[in-house]
Amino acid sequence: MPDKVPSNELEARLKRFRAIMDVHHPSWKLAVIFSKINLYYLTGTMQDGMLLIPRSGEAVLWVRRSYERAVNESLFPLIRPMDGFRDAAAVLGTVPSAVHIETEFVPLAFLQRFQKHFPFREALSLDAQIAYTRSVKSTYELNLMRKSGELHRIVLEERVPLMLKEGMSEVDLVGELYAQMLRDGHHGVARFGMFDTEIAIGHIAFGESSLYPTSFNGPGGNYGMGPAVPFIGSRERKLTKGDLVFIDIGFGVEGYHTDKTLNYVFGKEPGNEIMREHNACLDIQSRLAEKLKPGAIPSALYEDIMNSLSPTFLKNFMGFDKRQVRFLGHGIGLVIDEVPVIARGFDNPLEENMVLALEPKKGIENVGMVGIENTFLVTPDGGECITGHSRGLVTVI
Repeated sequence: MPDKVPSNELEARLKRFRAIMDVHHPSWKLAVIFSKINLYYLTGTMQDGMLLIPRSGEAVLWVRRSYERAVNESLFPLIRPMDGFRDAAAVLGTVPSAVHIETEFVPLAFLQRFQKHFPFREALSLDAQIAYTRSVKSTYELNLMRKSGELHRIVLEERVPLMLKEGMSEVDLVGELYAQMLRDGHHGVARFGMFDTEIAIGHIAFGESSLYPTSFNGPGGNYGMGPAVPFIGSRERKLTKGDLVFIDIGFGVEGYHTDKTLNYVFGKEPGNEIMREHNACLDIQSRLAEKLKPGAIPSALYEDIMNSLSPTFLKNFMGFDKRQVRFLGHGIGLVIDEVPVIARGFDNPLEENMVLALEPKKGIENVGMVGIENTFLVTPDGGECITGHSRGLVTVI
């Protein structure tokens, strides 16, 4: 069984969250955490329950199911069982008129059930505060992400070239890749914070499939299994000589992810257009990585890069046709899409030990998506890559 999250780690996270709430919401009285990701971050266990954090007093993890498992795997100091919200409300006593919750996560019907026993008048958001708390990684978290990054490197740089075989389908590759990832230590899921987002391990696509429209907020695409499952891959799209293979996947160890993309040219050398556009993306990643230092402003980094690119290059950059995304990189940790984001509107300066995935990519009509993605740690010397140094566009003959 994986080691428990250390008690001093949990204590430091809760202390940081309280301090951030004090700054952003000076009059806050009670914060309530429901989502399993944030419960895990603050308590070290992922159960059906809630964490009550009063401004004055000790935080209590109330668990409906499974209390026994929570006690077994968490070092959080106060864990109590409950049959329902009524039990926790009886112990808490007076409920403040305003309560801070995860407004990005809690559905209206759930909120109404909660308010039957916690009769506050106003639900206020703590989403930005918990996201900011999580954005700066501890040594404990970075050790897990470094481990994930190295295993991620091995899978994409060493394993995948041996898997590619003429005639295999996208689904064939996904199945073989996923099994290998599990054998190598992957925790088994790719988690996203984006509302109602499902994905298996990432985007795995042959040729033009990586340009196909998708609701997922990323540069690449995928035919998917069909309308009911518009991801994973196509059973019909088979690998042929000359195909560009696009693999954009997350890897994770004990909850913590890294993100990485490599392209492979199967059965022949890449053409001049592919090389030119891919190398331009490599240059963009390098320029961004150099600037990932404490104090850098994400929105300014985005504008600097975008303003330096020609109108010709900007066509189909960070997507294909009219489906271009408006970012160049994103924070990563317990979910793949964390803050900060290298995009307009993200004006808070970077801090040391934030972790971001940089992913400059460009679509080429009738060919596929080229480019690169790696995960970087913010340091005083610039971004430190933790997912390997391959230049991508790997030729597999």
